[in-house]
Amino acid sequence: MSSKSGGAKAPRKQDGIKVIADNRRARFDYEILQSFEAGVALQGSEVKSLRTGHINLGEAYAAMKGGELWLINSNIPEYREANRFNHEPKRPRKLLLHRREIDKLSAGVLKEHLTIVPLKMFFNPRGRVKVDIALARGKKLHDKRETLKERSWDRERARLMREKG
Repeated sequence: MSSKSGGAKAPRKQDGIKVIADNRRARFDYEILQSFEAGVALQGSEVKSLRTGHINLGEAYAAMKGGELWLINSNIPEYREANRFNHEPKRPRKLLLHRREIDKLSAGVLKEHLTIVPLKMFFNPRGRVKVDIALARGKKLHDKRETLKERSWDRERARLMREKG
């Protein structure tokens, strides 16, 4: 799949879905407790920009406002060919979930002081934009060090196994 916009990466396919963005930093900074799949209310120019693989979820988070869940601080750059009908890049975007799921997320945030972070954004097999969000607890510095130790040991172990057999 070739991209038309100056060197942008095209979404990669994974199990019938096209992953647009993966927030790997969230998995390092947070302990993921429970994840949910949510739809996103988008404008047409935002979807076209996503099809070219443009989005930044690095600083994004979800927040409750008026009994609804909103994706805050996600950056979808303007679609160049949309001219004056373009969208605002960092506008809040409504997340579409069932009421029971929203209640579960809000209870986690209010009672247990957890955070709602986006893990990845993708196109499902029907072509709809979805976001995997998760209830997460922030890791302490020593937890992050432990994660780094485990990763380096896994790499070393895999290297040793390749060398031996």
